[in-house]
This record gives sequence, C-alpha cells and structure tokens, in this order.
Amino acid sequence: MKRLVLLTVLLITAGLIAGTGPASAANQLANPGFESGLSGWTCSLGSTVPSPVHSGASALAGAASSSDTAQCTQTVTVVPSTTYSVSAWVRGNFVYLGITGGPSTWTPGGTTYTQLSLSFTTAAGQTSAELFLHGWYGQGTYNADDVVLDGPGNGPPGGPGGPGVPGNPTLGTVTNTSVALSWTASSGTVSGYRVYEGTSIISTVSTTSATISGLTACTSHSYAIAAFNSSGESAHSAEVSATTTGCTNTGLPRHALIGYLHASFANGSGYLRMADVPAAWDIVNLAFGEPTSVTSGDIRFTRCPASECANVESDADFLAAIRAKQAQGKKVLISIGGQNGQVQLTTTAARDRFVSSVAAILDRWGLDGLDIDFEGHSLFLNAGDGDFRNPTTPVIVNLISALRTLKARYGARFVLTMAPETFFVQVGFQFYGGTSAGDNRTGSYLPVIHAMRNDLTVLHVQDYNSGPVMGLDGQFHNIGNADFHIAMTDMVKAGFTVANTGIRFPGLREDQIAFGLPAAQPAGNGFTEPGAVQAALNCLARNQSCGGYTLRGGTSPGIRGLMTWSINWDRFFGFAFQNAHEPFLNGLP
Repeated sequence: MKRLVLLTVLLITAGLIAGTGPASAANQLANPGFESGLSGWTCSLGSTVPSPVHSGASALAGAASSSDTAQCTQTVTVVPSTTYSVSAWVRGNFVYLGITGGPSTWTPGGTTYTQLSLSFTTAAGQTSAELFLHGWYGQGTYNADDVVLDGPGNGPPGGPGGPGVPGNPTLGTVTNTSVALSWTASSGTVSGYRVYEGTSIISTVSTTSATISGLTACTSHSYAIAAFNSSGESAHSAEVSATTTGCTNTGLPRHALIGYLHASFANGSGYLRMADVPAAWDIVNLAFGEPTSVTSGDIRFTRCPASECANVESDADFLAAIRAKQAQGKKVLISIGGQNGQVQLTTTAARDRFVSSVAAILDRWGLDGLDIDFEGHSLFLNAGDGDFRNPTTPVIVNLISALRTLKARYGARFVLTMAPETFFVQVGFQFYGGTSAGDNRTGSYLPVIHAMRNDLTVLHVQDYNSGPVMGLDGQFHNIGNADFHIAMTDMVKAGFTVANTGIRFPGLREDQIAFGLPAAQPAGNGFTEPGAVQAALNCLARNQSCGGYTLRGGTSPGIRGLMTWSINWDRFFGFAFQNAHEPFLNGLP
C-alpha cells in the first residue's frame, strides 16, 4: 500500500513540473558511469561492481536493506529557470531516480537494465540540484549505470579540466562571532575554494580551511564548499550546520513540558484555574487570543465567561496566579489563533494593529511571550512566491515584520514559540505552495520560521491531526507512533530541500525543537502511548530505540521537550500525560 501511495504522489509531483524547453549542453555529472568507483557520489550503502553493467567496466550496486534504501546522491551546479533532462539505466526491484525536492520516477524492476528518465525546471535563483538513486526497503541490491543530468552548467564537475568535489566540511572552534571550517582537498587542478551559505559566497580561500567571522551571537548557519579553477567550479559538498555561542538564557529548563490552557473557553474537558496548573508545566500557553475579524489584525483575549466556566476565577486571582507561576520560573504566553482564530495580516495596517493589540495583552497580564498557532487559511503563499528566504506574500511578510517588532520591543528574554501543523512545515519537503504545486498553504510556515530562527525559542509542530507525511528517508510516516515523531522531528533538525525550489531549509538548533501530541484520545487524532513517545525521545536524544530509522540530523541530547494539547485534557484524565513524561524528560541527557 505504501508503494502505491508513493507512486501516486510521484506521478502527481512529476505532472506539476512545467517545462520551459530542454537545455542543450553536456552531462553535468561527475563519474556518471561509475568507472572511477564512487568518486563524486555520496552513498549510504553502495559499491561498484564489474558485472552486470550497462556499458563500460563498472556499475553501481546499492545493497538496500530492511532499514536503508541504499541511496546515492550527487549535487551539481545548475542555471536558474532552466529545464534539465535526467536519465539512468537501472536494474533490480523498485529502483528510484529523482531530484531532491523535485520530480522522481521508479520502476518495479527486473533482471535486465531499464532506462528511467524525467525532466525538471530549476527555480529562479537556484544554482544547485541534487540527483538521487535508491532502491527500496528489503528489496535487495539494485544496479545503476550511465546516469545523465543534461543541461547548462560549468561542465561536468571533476571532468576534464574541472576540479573534483571537496570533502564535506567539518566544524572547528565556534565562538560568539565566528565558525571555523576545514575539509579535504578536491582532486584535479584547484585554484581555490569558495565557502557558500545558501547561494551566497561568503569566503574564498586557497587552503582547505576557513574561519567565517563577523557573525552574530546565537545564530545558525549552514555552509557548503566548492572548488574552482579556470575551467569552472565543482559541485558543492554536503552542508555542515553550526550555531554561534552566546545564546540568551530565557530561564527555561534544558527539557521542558509545554501545554495549552483553555483560558477563554471550557470545551468537554472543563475549565482549569491557573492556580491549579501543576508545577510540572514549564510553559503555559493561554488559549487563545483571537482576531475581531479575519483580516483586522486586532487580537483580543477574553477570559472564559462564568456562564460557560462556572468555576472561573476573578481577573485579580488569574493575574496573581500568573505571577506565582513566574516566581517559580515558569513561562506564561498568549497563544494567537487556534482552530477557529483565522489571522490574515493582508495589509500593513493590519500588521500594525496586530502589534499594538498583542502588546496590550502582553502588558495587561505581564506575560512572558507569544505563541503563534496559525491554522486553517491564516498563512498561504501567492503564486510565484517560491523562495522561502525572500517571501513576497503579504500575509507572510507582515507576520514576520510584526514578530520582529514585538521581539525588539520586549528584548532578548521574550519567549517566542510556534505550533504549526505538519502540513505547513514538513509537507513543504514535497510540495511548496508558492510554486503552484497543489494547495497554496503547503510549507507556508517555512518562511516565518526561517526569518525568526534566531529569535525562536521553541518550535513544537503538531504531530497529530495529520495525514501520512513523507520523511527524509523517502517513506511515508503515519501519526500515533514513535516512527512519526522521530521522522518529523528529524526533518526539523536536519533541514531539507523545499519541494521543487532546489533551496534548502536549514535545520534548527536542538534546543529550539520539541514536538506536540494530544494529552489523551479525545484531545486529538494521533494520540501516542507513553512508551512510544519515550522511545521517540530516546531515539532523538540518545540515538537509541530508533526502530531502523537513521537520524539525518544526528542526535539531539538538548532537544527541548514535549508540547501537548492540552493541560485541561490531561487534568480530565488524571494528569496521565504529565505523570508519564515529566520525570522522563528530567532524565534525558
């Protein structure tokens, strides 16, 4: 069934790529026939064999296992807004060929070589693309040979006259303002090396090391290396990510329990007074601040009326309870949005009203910060808005501006959290709304997260009320089990290339990452038993109990923790969520 779903998505994705006419140039791949072993390729499980081959003396042999598809990749330089053709000769069961974040194709395979082919069009500003080949879980060894990525570039990386791909960079000393990098030399004639951050060249050196200076404290960066000579530039190495030191201590514990408190309504779980929230909860998100109309930007926080919440406390008691929580070191935030609170900042007037009205709530109750829980149609991307680093859609641009203004107003200890659904974050790996590839809301949180990444305290994606989502392993994952939490959280930590844009979304720091889940069965679709939640945390923090999944983002011993909807629902079920997970979080590294 998973294969059928994957085929359907791949065919849909391929059908959404509009060609502008194939480019006429040479094969951009280094070592396309695997005649020089795996030179130029990065493989999880791979080797070369003398037989069976399609041509020449060697072919790739990818030994797919029950836990690894034996993926091989190569990154090449490309020209923006240009169509490229891709092909490969393959044999074996379930062999895939594709462009990361773009179209893919596959064959159920056989004992003879079959040619796979596709085309893709680069995005405006795109300068690199990653080609991949892989088999499928438990289907045994596949072969590939004579791979072609045809179109304009700087010539085949590592080919005649051009330098080979440098070794992947490693981190040296990291300070408040600098990051030291080193890498192994490229093959061939090399004039020097360029250090890239995204598409920008930030340093050019003649040696195999560089120190990037002049950085801001507590900021995240991702770097790749390319070699160059008079014949052109090599493909880029894999990226390495680093965060400068000097992060402000917001007062949160290393591992936190985060929950929403129904402060403006009761629903089936009943009202819970602020004073009765147990001390186990490190961040309490008051649900919800909502707009007077969808596009007004005018946010109001109205406490639950006595007619709905018979045991509601007075404003004075509510405020006193907030102060008591803060005296214990807890953080109390106003959460904006929710399922019913659609917020579209379509104008600068709405943006300014958002800032002033949210600030009034923060000041009235003396809160520690803000949680953004925009759902439904609050965020979307206009057609053509395909670069999450430079968004143009007003609802996105105005929200980013508003958050920056609030952060500047309240200072470094201002707590900013976000609770997007997977549809708005991880689904951006397959589809991005600004490219007109399906729903224009897919991935629409990514530009907001990226713009605020150096001010973001915690991102806790809602790992519930979600359909199957493809992870970095190319497999679809389903809610309600450890596998889903592991794969979705790993995407946020490792980063990923956004759909068919060719632009990589850099991962977040581990201390910025938590994941969200329902406190009990009635609270949301996707409740996960405590043992499975803790297995996921063990995988993410210790690289244990991963169930065969390989962490692309590495282990995260400093992962921030868990979020739940909601504290009220947890109280309704005897605080089972809190009692199971708070001690476990305290026992993490």
